[in-house]
Amino acid sequence: MQAVDSFHIVGIGIRTTNENEQSAKDIPVLWNKFLTENIANKIPNKSSNDVYCVYTEYDDDYTKPYTAIVGYRVSNLEVPDGFKGITIEQGNYEKFTAKGNLMLGIVWDTWINIWKSKLNRAYATDFEVYGINAQDPKNAEVDIFVGTKA
Repeated sequence: MQAVDSFHIVGIGIRTTNENEQSAKDIPVLWNKFLTENIANKIPNKSSNDVYCVYTEYDDDYTKPYTAIVGYRVSNLEVPDGFKGITIEQGNYEKFTAKGNLMLGIVWDTWINIWKSKLNRAYATDFEVYGINAQDPKNAEVDIFVGTKA
């Protein structure tokens, strides 16, 4: 477990659920929009080139609806029209690392293992970090931070 200081994310979001594997359809559509509509150049005050995928606004637990946001860490929450901003609150997170080919579902597989675990999750915010080690999709490393209760 590690402590994470608060920070801001601005990006595009979608409301989805893991029921009937709906998120496995919705989240790739969100990523496609992020990548094809030049979202990176529309977000002001970026403080990092790492891409974040944040999961928040949980209705209850991972089996109920939640919001997914793909975006960048920013220095302040200046949110352009059509975008979503969020503050990742300071807290304790369990870190997992998905390694391998992104196209073969390594991140999804890691989440399945997280869902099966006995982790005492907070269900406030969880996030993935696609940094320098995720730039080669065939040999990627993606850090996943899961918020836990104290």
